[in-house]
Amino acid sequence: MKSKKTYGFFSPKTFLNPIQKPYNDMKSYQRFRNYFGEQASEDDGAMPSQPNGLRGSFWSGLLVGAILMLILTPVASGLSGLFGRLTVKDLGASEKITEIMRVLDSHSISAYKEEDLVESMYRGLVSGIGDPYTTYFDKKALADFMQATEGTYAGIGVVVTSDPDDHLVTVVTLYEGAPGMAAGLRPGDKFMKINGVDVSNASLDDVTSMTKGPVGTSVVISVYRPEDKSTFDVSVVREKIDIPTVSSKIVGENIGYIRITQFDRVTIDQFTTAYSDINKKNVSGLIIDLRNNPGGLLDVVSQIADTLAPKGIIVYTEDKGGNKEYTYSDDESVKVPLALIVNGNSASASEVLSGAIKDLGVGVLVGEKTFGKGIVQNLFKLSDGSAIKVTVAKYYTPSGVCIHGEGIVPDYVVEMPEELAINLSSLSESEDVQLQKAIEVLSENNPAIN
Repeated sequence: MKSKKTYGFFSPKTFLNPIQKPYNDMKSYQRFRNYFGEQASEDDGAMPSQPNGLRGSFWSGLLVGAILMLILTPVASGLSGLFGRLTVKDLGASEKITEIMRVLDSHSISAYKEEDLVESMYRGLVSGIGDPYTTYFDKKALADFMQATEGTYAGIGVVVTSDPDDHLVTVVTLYEGAPGMAAGLRPGDKFMKINGVDVSNASLDDVTSMTKGPVGTSVVISVYRPEDKSTFDVSVVREKIDIPTVSSKIVGENIGYIRITQFDRVTIDQFTTAYSDINKKNVSGLIIDLRNNPGGLLDVVSQIADTLAPKGIIVYTEDKGGNKEYTYSDDESVKVPLALIVNGNSASASEVLSGAIKDLGVGVLVGEKTFGKGIVQNLFKLSDGSAIKVTVAKYYTPSGVCIHGEGIVPDYVVEMPEELAINLSSLSESEDVQLQKAIEVLSENNPAIN
């Protein structure tokens, strides 16, 4: 009697280790043989497999696998070159930057300057703190920021924008008495050349930079005037320009109106002049318009609040260590009923003034809930001439309320229709429903403001 053949088995389906115990069950053995498509021998007592059985599938799969290995091996080798040789380890910041620069230098097809990457890295580092008000300034950005907060520069005194239709830099407003107006420029004029350089495709920032320069120097502007289709050159002598942040007039029945667009360094003198002129007219009430005023310098708004508010706390700040710093007003205060007009874009320093006036009971607020920015930033200059603006404290109204993220709700809530809100500066007195409400409140001599 012939002994039965025995076979070890490495399962193609499960990839288990070979079973040590040999097969002595004919059905199991037959399944094994049929899986590989082998022809069973008659002396095994197994049934012959199909002519093109599973063995053909096996060898076909083996061939396809071999081809795929030939194709994928170079790819896998390349990936191995990138990743396989690396040993994962903790990197210090300088080491990681060095590795990143090595990869970019070797493989990036984009043109770049290393100094641009480094400046972007600084900006990213600071922005990583997650505070939108904490920012990094390179030297140029710092100069622009300082100029903006000072509210003064040497130039020609025009406000320009990029026309959305022809993309030409176009005059929008001219400051009263500034060199641009004196030279004959008008709203709607378009800048084609500056000192002979074509600026028809230049950015707005580039054009405004070219119009600025030292006091007493000249700039020649080639202008296209659409109204008569004329082109001509205008020579303008640059002067020191104080950006107007305060305007005033009389509204209603002898009510003074002062609009403050921002609290820059020049704002205190402009406000003092406007306030003095208004008081000389023996007005029966005063409206201060803070709508769309994004804020500005804390010391400037504190001086204005001191002029209007009675003796008491104007504002106090608290830093990360819990240290508090108070700002006080003196005995002098506004002598007539007072109303402030605010909206959702009245922020920061505007809310300092609004909170002081409301909490100290010297006036009322009319309009819409304010923005809700109750934090203070300080500027820290770095050794190389750059700087970081950092949120260093929260500020609180005299009653101890931090309005950050909350805003201040006016005493008289008056919503401005959207179609009017977008043209706020050009509204007539009768169209401005918030101004009309402020006039009404003061005209009635509301007891809340006595």
